Amino acid sequence: MGSIDSEECLYKAKPAPEIVIPEGASIKVSIINSTSALEVPLGAFMSPVQPGHEILKGPAFSFLIEHSSGRKILFDLGCRKDWQKFPPSVLNLVTQPNWKIEVEKSVAEILQENGVDAAGGAIDGIIWSHWHYDHIGDPSTFPGSTDLWVGPGTQEAFLPAYPGNPESVLLESDFAGREVKEADFQSNPLKIGKYPAIDFFGDGSFYLLDSPGHAVGHICGLARTTSSSEGATEDTFIFMGADTAHHGGEFRPTEYLPLPKNVSPSPYKKGHMSSCPGHVFESIHPKGKGTSPFYSINDGIPFNTEQAHSTCCQMQEFDALDNVFVIIAHDGSLLEAEVGMTWFPKATLKDWKKNDLAKKARWGFLKDFSQAIDEKAN
Repeated sequence: MGSIDSEECLYKAKPAPEIVIPEGASIKVSIINSTSALEVPLGAFMSPVQPGHEILKGPAFSFLIEHSSGRKILFDLGCRKDWQKFPPSVLNLVTQPNWKIEVEKSVAEILQENGVDAAGGAIDGIIWSHWHYDHIGDPSTFPGSTDLWVGPGTQEAFLPAYPGNPESVLLESDFAGREVKEADFQSNPLKIGKYPAIDFFGDGSFYLLDSPGHAVGHICGLARTTSSSEGATEDTFIFMGADTAHHGGEFRPTEYLPLPKNVSPSPYKKGHMSSCPGHVFESIHPKGKGTSPFYSINDGIPFNTEQAHSTCCQMQEFDALDNVFVIIAHDGSLLEAEVGMTWFPKATLKDWKKNDLAKKARWGFLKDFSQAIDEKAN
């Protein structure tokens, strides 16, 4: 797999570690804007807080994955529409000052309105990247024939659910009448990069990746969008990063992917409408050098901070490859018109590389630092 061209960067890029992914089939992947709009205090998740970016705002993406056999699965569901029905332990968190939730539609509604009969059993399974409220949606909007996949340790930690267990963060209705399957990475010797992996369909088209730290049972997904074994010029992948990071500044830049000499499209419009120099953002970098992320993961939110950091470092290795498009669950920069993202139901992500989506989206998060740059200049 090829690394990003270092000639475009402020610093010479270190070659990305080789990641060997076995040959396999391609699979259809569509990204769904779940209509979830979330706000949380940024300082609860990462530091140091940049001026003007005290509140972290973002969507919550879901992925529709369609196998050649006709099976359809969903990776994450965003936030449930009637979030006021969360268990008390969750409501006590999300109703604090500076926490905000808005949801227009459930993922089941979005699918149904666009020709996927979710209510009629068209979805074979739901995969929760983890059990947090902004990922689990409302499984009860799908029939009992739709299985629920969870990460290691989820059932032991949170079942029985609320109201049977008043302290649980999950609802009994999330599980009622459906088969719950827990991903078992220990009995599987496969690794993709440094991640223990499960070949979900058995043909190399989609992998679950064990990515602990942020939460009990946190998992990522890796989908092959084009396959050289099927005649494509190369294998390309979507890496579904879930909450491995909550903002692009938590995992970019890196020594494999330094700040670029010129950032285009420009995330800082003042005097730089089409593109802007990378050193503008280096000036507000906490370490003053564009080869490490702007933010660090804070203690408190992650279940295991050390594991969360390690998992994020592993994702950075994938992010440095030109045939992998890393998408974290709450990346608001993907909503910008300049990126030209292809959303469900209009198109799949098969042509993401041909359309240069990863490159257009990669540095979009830098727009959140515009006030910090202005204050630095003054």
